Amino acid sequence: MTKAELVDRIAKDSEITKKAAGAALDSVMSAIKEAVKTGDSVTLIGFGTFKMVERAAREGRNPRTGKKMKIPATNVVKFSAGKAFKESLNEKKRKKK
Repeated sequence: MTKAELVDRIAKDSEITKKAAGAALDSVMSAIKEAVKTGDSVTLIGFGTFKMVERAAREGRNPRTGKKMKIPATNVVKFSAGKAFKESLNEKKRKKK
């Protein structure tokens, strides 16, 4: 699903304009980015948690030459799916049994 498809779905489900749905989605994504960037975690009950974790420096290899290289430490975003989200992924399998 693309961002445009998500905006269409939000607009349809909420009975608002696509412009308003796009602005709302942009606002939510911006708030999540800002919170995670400052070190806070963002928890959406039933959906999941976004948080920043530090990936340690490590040694890698250049795939073209095979030569060793140092990969610096960096911050990355980690998403952990919530219980309800995980369970929703397996609803069809349980219903078939």
